[in-house]
Amino acid sequence: MLLDPRHDAPLVGPCRSGEREVFERGANEPAEAARKREQAAKAVCHRCPVRLPCRRHALAARIPHGVRGGLTPDERHLLLVDSLGA
Repeated sequence: MLLDPRHDAPLVGPCRSGEREVFERGANEPAEAARKREQAAKAVCHRCPVRLPCRRHALAARIPHGVRGGLTPDERHLLLVDSLGA
């Protein structure tokens, strides 16, 4: 999978379109707004042809922000902790 090194995102896929803002949390975003935005981002990821490679990259690179591969930062963190047996 080709990645854009400036954004740690696939060079192809719906996240590269006008829907990009749903993948990153705003500076003072309220929790409910963040939840809704994350659900919208996950819906985009669900139909993405590069969702799994994107997810693998986000986990391997330990990207700490934004929805990547259909997972939030917290969800990725839990997967990493589980995979390490901690």
